Amino acid sequence: DAGATASAVPLQTSSSFSVLAGSGVTNTGPTTISADLGTYPTTSETGTNSITIQGTNHASDAVTQLAKRDLVTAYDNAAGQGPTSPISADLAGRTLTPGVYNSASSIGLTGTLTLNGQGDPSAVFIFQAGSTLTTASSSQIVLINGAQSCNVFWQIGSSATLGTNSSFVGSVLALQSITVTTGVTIHGRVLARDGAVTLDSDAITTQACATTAGG
Repeated sequence: DAGATASAVPLQTSSSFSVLAGSGVTNTGPTTISADLGTYPTTSETGTNSITIQGTNHASDAVTQLAKRDLVTAYDNAAGQGPTSPISADLAGRTLTPGVYNSASSIGLTGTLTLNGQGDPSAVFIFQAGSTLTTASSSQIVLINGAQSCNVFWQIGSSATLGTNSSFVGSVLALQSITVTTGVTIHGRVLARDGAVTLDSDAITTQACATTAGG
């Protein structure tokens, strides 16, 4: 069972970031992020004056640079976990238990994905995509039975796009870019290793793990 071997991805200092990019951050409209923001080595930030940053805008400072190094380590950790359970391109309508799930190509979500923690608050879900992650407008991820957003990880071999007015859960670790379209709610993080992060009137809430279920 893959569930026996999925362990939380060690984000290290990148865990303090809601948004971390490799080649710049662009925002349109009122966006709220609960933790830190940064980009390195490309330092451009556009539209951040309309982002409510409850953490710190670290831009390209030393904190961001260390977090980017830690992100590379975390990405490789997530990519290397297994054994894996194969998944098809669209996760809509599925209820999944803890484990490592792998698609050699893309991952899509056109409806609702339910993650069942089976009563274990430390249950870990890792999704590995060989290429892209694409979620549809109004798609959603629902957590039940103790599953926590802090223990959901998406390792994406190319780029990720989250559809308008969708609700997403987990930390996205993308090799390339992450595009968060209009009106998306994320409980987690968007961490782009090499590419840019694009935001548009979104809400990103980054929470540490609770040690017990409920609360």
